[in-house]
Amino acid sequence: MLLPKRVKYRRVHRGRMKGKATRGNFVSNGDFGLMATEPAWITSNQIEAARIAMTRYIKRGGQVWIKIFPDKPVTEKPAETRMGSGKGSPEYWVAVVKPGRVMFEIGGVSEEVAREAMRLAGYKLPVKTKFVKRADFDEKTGGEV
Repeated sequence: MLLPKRVKYRRVHRGRMKGKATRGNFVSNGDFGLMATEPAWITSNQIEAARIAMTRYIKRGGQVWIKIFPDKPVTEKPAETRMGSGKGSPEYWVAVVKPGRVMFEIGGVSEEVAREAMRLAGYKLPVKTKFVKRADFDEKTGGEV
């Protein structure tokens, strides 16, 4: 599972997920990508499950890139604890994903294989996703054509 080696602050605020992704919103490494169409927190377990689903399907062919990293700690208080007495301890890590973010990329395989691998990975994630190709993006601006 992915998690940071060290962080500046052990506990962080929840924040808001408004707006569209301005970074990581185009296919940069592979030929095909899996793009989020709604905002969510994606846990390190979900990222790992999606990665395993993709790599199992493509077997030994092709290469997979994970373009999101869970760097936000989520805290939880123990069950049946009274209110107060501070913030809970970090329990797991999430990646904040906004609409338009390309989360996974795949290269070195045919479009049919990539599409099926991304479909299987999409089932493991808590967001609606869409399959995108490198050809769909303008090289200069990085935005969708």
